[in-house]
Amino acid sequence: MLTGRHLIQPDDLTVSEIDEICSLAEQIIVDPKSFQDVCRGKILATLFFEPSTRTRLSFEAAMLRLGGSVEGFSDADNTSSVKGETLADTIRVVSSYVDVIAMRSPKEGAALLASKYSPVPIINAGDGGHYHPTQTLTDLVTIRQLTGGLENHTIGFCGDLKFGRTVHSLAEAMRHYKGNKFIFISPKELTVPDYLIKNILEPAGVKYEITESLDDVIDQLDILYMTRVQKERFFNEQDYIRLKDSYILDTERMKLARKNMIILHPLPRVNEITPDVDNDPRAAYFKQVKYGMYARMALIAKLTGAL
Repeated sequence: MLTGRHLIQPDDLTVSEIDEICSLAEQIIVDPKSFQDVCRGKILATLFFEPSTRTRLSFEAAMLRLGGSVEGFSDADNTSSVKGETLADTIRVVSSYVDVIAMRSPKEGAALLASKYSPVPIINAGDGGHYHPTQTLTDLVTIRQLTGGLENHTIGFCGDLKFGRTVHSLAEAMRHYKGNKFIFISPKELTVPDYLIKNILEPAGVKYEITESLDDVIDQLDILYMTRVQKERFFNEQDYIRLKDSYILDTERMKLARKNMIILHPLPRVNEITPDVDNDPRAAYFKQVKYGMYARMALIAKLTGAL
């Protein structure tokens, strides 16, 4: 039963619950008109303490397409937090008005803290370098739609794997499905965190490989998950400038890849995928954006008890 639950990290959902949400999203994709009134009278709050385009608009579009309403903010400077109001008090106030809250914060653990003070479901829309579970649902729906299932894939994660919360979240989710192998591709400075390897993947018996070379492994991949080097996570701009162009996917590099490999990216991209790759049929990142709206529709419907 998902009604009234918080979603802070991928492991808050069981495999059967993830499959349930993905299946509902696929039903909505096939027949969206049948779901256009299921959240009539319900309100979603979008509390974005950190800039966002796709995630915030995706949540808002999802609720509106379910027949509900939206209120919230996209800039913390326009809220009482600038006056010194605590997050706990903000959540206590906002939860008095709405049925579900989607929240993004640059601070790790902020969504978990919010969940302790909210009587309505909190959906973590990203908390610093920690988790982004609805992007994970987006990725899972996309993979299911484009490959037919979530098992027996070799997935390459490329770019910023140290701060890339989308990478951490997707790896945690996909480890539950049999036959998956992960290849982590990054500079040493941005390598995947030890906790993900030692505490999550190795205990689950997941096969993995760590490398600095995309060219050496791209021909092995069923899915290539590209990420940008995130300027906002760096304290030293010189380090960012040195690392930001570590991996650039272009049409020449794509010649090395399998004909049926799919390319995912949580967006926004900077220059890690060149625009000429957009016309390659393997480029799925704009499809991924739309699937994200359907995934969030399914999640909102489940958490609010609408379905």
